[in-house]
Amino acid sequence: MKQYEHPPADAFELTAVLHALADPYRLFVVRSLAQVQPQPCAPLQAGRPKSSTSHHFMVLRKAGIVRTEVVGTAHMNSLRDAELEARFPGLLVSVLNAAENIPLEACAQPAS
Repeated sequence: MKQYEHPPADAFELTAVLHALADPYRLFVVRSLAQVQPQPCAPLQAGRPKSSTSHHFMVLRKAGIVRTEVVGTAHMNSLRDAELEARFPGLLVSVLNAAENIPLEACAQPAS
C-alpha cells in the first residue's frame, strides 16, 4: 500500500506554502477541501490529466497544506488547517477569504 510523506508542521516553509497557494488549480483544491473534507482525488481532478493532478497534489503535500491518506483504493485528501494555523496564524483563512470572489470553476480550469 502506498504511503505519502508529509513534512512535520515545524518544517513548513512560508515560501513553499505561498508558492503552492499561488497556482489557480491548487487554490481550487484547497478551497474545495475547505468546504468538504476529506475528499478523494477524482472529484478534484476537474478534467485534468491524472499526471497533472498528481503533480499538484505533490506540491500541496510537500508544502504541508494537504494530507493524503490511502483508504482502500481511494486517496483521501484533507487540509492540514490546524497545523498551518499554528505555524502561520491567519494565513490560510486570509487566502481563502481573499479568494471568495473568484468563481471556484475559474480556478479549476487549465491555463490556456
